[in-house]
Amino acid sequence: MVMVSGEQAAGGGPGAAVPRARGEWARHWRYDGLPGLDLLRARYVRHSFPRHAHDGYVVCAVTAGIEEVGLREGTVRAGHGGVIMLNPEVAHTARAGAPEGWAYATLYPSYEVVAEIAEETTALRGTAGFDRTVAEDPQLAGVITEIHRAAETGNALAADSLLRIAVARLLRRYGGPLPTRTPRTAGARTAARARAVLEERMADPPSLERLAQELGTGPFALLRAFKGAYGMPPHTWLTDARVRRARRLLEAGRTPADTAVAVGFTDQPHLNRHFTRIVGVPPGAYRRERSA
Repeated sequence: MVMVSGEQAAGGGPGAAVPRARGEWARHWRYDGLPGLDLLRARYVRHSFPRHAHDGYVVCAVTAGIEEVGLREGTVRAGHGGVIMLNPEVAHTARAGAPEGWAYATLYPSYEVVAEIAEETTALRGTAGFDRTVAEDPQLAGVITEIHRAAETGNALAADSLLRIAVARLLRRYGGPLPTRTPRTAGARTAARARAVLEERMADPPSLERLAQELGTGPFALLRAFKGAYGMPPHTWLTDARVRRARRLLEAGRTPADTAVAVGFTDQPHLNRHFTRIVGVPPGAYRRERSA
């Protein structure tokens, strides 16, 4: 993988990585030859990702330093040659696990992309996913970085072929059926109802006490149920949900200022702060990559 310094990143056009302070840089983009996939290539030192989740899957190859990922069951670490795999809607954090930070090449394949590859190449029943979070697999890590390289040079045939090879190998080596997410307990059903209310009233959400009253439960009971179901309390989940919706609006061409108001942030700086922490790049850079 060709590493990009902060100085090199700053000199590019719309396809260049976004330079950040302290030698950090990042590029979060899409390649037309790979529909259903987002790509992130970055180096972070002090930047840390707060607890959040993704609609689709996350597969990243660590190319330098050490990354730490915080999960409900504990913290995992990956260094050079390590591969991190996350299933949809798994709440997690990420940060540097060493003073020099970490660099990585990340793929964000959609549910549809993984399902198509799983159906063609595996015998997995139900929804395919990963049954482990970290693997030391330099060979697969190399394929992941090659996908980025092919996309960056506009080689659609190589990028698409390598993506399918990588996902198929990941599923064969580390794959398994995901458990169903149907709420079974009263607490899980209450959490699902709370989530629906917050999605509908994202720009003007109720207080925790008011939300609990509307759902016929107590505030602490709702906190416990929501965190048990989604891995984070309602206010953290709401911030993540606002950023997810902001991404869709920015992809549709809305300005960051309009987007901030539409999803319930107080102003554009408020959006910028949370968006950059969760996505890894500022909303303006994110929007430019998708309009380039």
